[in-house]
Amino acid sequence: MKGGKRYRIGAESGVSLSGLIVVLVVLSAVALVVIKVAPAFIEYRAVKNAIAKAKADAGSGSVREIQQSFDKNAGVNDVSSISSRDLVITRDGGSAEISFAYEKRIPLAGNVSLLLDFTGTTDPSGVVAAKADTADK
Repeated sequence: MKGGKRYRIGAESGVSLSGLIVVLVVLSAVALVVIKVAPAFIEYRAVKNAIAKAKADAGSGSVREIQQSFDKNAGVNDVSSISSRDLVITRDGGSAEISFAYEKRIPLAGNVSLLLDFTGTTDPSGVVAAKADTADK
């Protein structure tokens, strides 16, 4: 039989112990990152929903009404990374647009951490307004 495959009787096949350990270490590292990062993304979605609800609730109300509505929704969803004072509220043609930007530092292991930048707006154009520095004034 030319070119045919030959099999040894009693030959073992499969994953070695060291190969299995490497795969488990890699999967554990990925799971650690996912477990630590997932709450930050859940909080980001809660902030986006809170600004959308604040805009809908307050409509053309004052800045303070928008901030109070945001604080109420953020309190329900346990948002701690950003407060109503950090929101940038602008008026374009009578309609209030709300923007935010914040950073979240997530410690992974030891002195290794992950820095995530989150931004969002209710402006249909998608432009996030910059917050004016009060130190310059």
